[in-house]
Amino acid sequence: MSERVMPGRTDGLITLGAADALWVDLTADSAVPTASGAFTGSPAHARVGYVLLGGHVVATVRASGGQWSVSEFEVRRAAAELNAVGMDRQDLVRVGPFRGAPSKECNEETRLRWHRRITRDLLQELGGPERAARREAGRPYHLAGIDWRQVLVEQARDGAQRTWWLPRAVVRLLDAAEHAETQWVQAERTRRAGAAVTEPPSHPRRARDAGGRQTTSPEGPTPPLRPYGRELEGQLYSVLSRKPGTSRRVAGWACAVCRTAPATVLDHCHEHGYVRAPVCQSCNTQERPDHLYSNDIRVANRYTRLFHTDTDHWLRHWHRCPGCRARTTLPLPHLAAWTAHIACRSLRPTHPAPRGRKPCGVLRVSWTGSQNAPRSCLLTVAVDFCPSGEHRVLARVPYREAAERFRAWLAETAPAVSAAAGPDRLDGLPAQFRPVIADTSGEDLELF
Repeated sequence: MSERVMPGRTDGLITLGAADALWVDLTADSAVPTASGAFTGSPAHARVGYVLLGGHVVATVRASGGQWSVSEFEVRRAAAELNAVGMDRQDLVRVGPFRGAPSKECNEETRLRWHRRITRDLLQELGGPERAARREAGRPYHLAGIDWRQVLVEQARDGAQRTWWLPRAVVRLLDAAEHAETQWVQAERTRRAGAAVTEPPSHPRRARDAGGRQTTSPEGPTPPLRPYGRELEGQLYSVLSRKPGTSRRVAGWACAVCRTAPATVLDHCHEHGYVRAPVCQSCNTQERPDHLYSNDIRVANRYTRLFHTDTDHWLRHWHRCPGCRARTTLPLPHLAAWTAHIACRSLRPTHPAPRGRKPCGVLRVSWTGSQNAPRSCLLTVAVDFCPSGEHRVLARVPYREAAERFRAWLAETAPAVSAAAGPDRLDGLPAQFRPVIADTSGEDLELF
């Protein structure tokens, strides 16, 4: 933040009610509609230290007199950022409901979870008898200060199934708010942990030194993290996650990817259901596909780490799933990201920049069908937000072709991982049913 908000200072601070009124007044001409209650109505987090405004985090403090306040400068800055956003109401993204959409882990750091909130609010509105009463009461529909209800588009198919759509600009703003919130929470936890280290312990534990005298130590001995040795390989996540003590067992391992941080989650393959390995929260978030909706992902800069700098580690990690290892491929979202980031890299146009040329816009890849029907599955790689206004489709790649390209690339990039893959390399295949699809629609049997 450019202006630090200090507890006890009154200059530059305004109450939450005044901030609400100021926010609505400053964003009156914005292309993105805003709502009152950004500071005082759910899901605002004023009393836990911050409030979200668009993609901006505004810190809150308890000023003199016990009132919660925020910096007027930060409110004005967030409003200026939102006013600069353009929005095309015809460029829509489906936001729900989805059947079989990838669910987020329950221990995910972020609190906003705007997809879930919108789906829950709309389902309650559609099914509850108090729908009309809520509208009359003027219940605020806002996330990060954005009134998403004003720009929500509802479409019905055959008069039965109803779908919900938001402008792409609003989706990107809500994604940015979710990311900003995650970063803020992590930074705050790090700051508090650093402050706790410098403070004297309130209940020191007794220990004995070499001479037998009693001394005090702030913490007892911490058992070292043990490296993961494939103890859980071949087990199904649906079974293992229900066993008592699994979380404590996971916490005793070091992350199987970075091998430095303690593991916090049990990563597993969503296509085959097998456990991969215990990983830390950072690595688990790093490898999670950036879904825009159920069959569409953005190819962000973090894929450079997954497919370039730390390729060998991530390929070994993904192939801990026996299903992926037998097929010598990746789960469909990861294969789609690889196809856009690696296989179609030469097709991405560039534009002049102050220091040479830069890649055009933002890569996005979507698919029709699934890996269970490879003949009909098609990946579409496109460019969004082109500076010159060109939104183009770069390539359409059938699933089979993408899988073959990946196998050839894997053999060149990580030969050890490639050599351990394939149905004839799995000597230690688990006894449980292996959900590998036998495709008999071609000339001969092929594993997909």
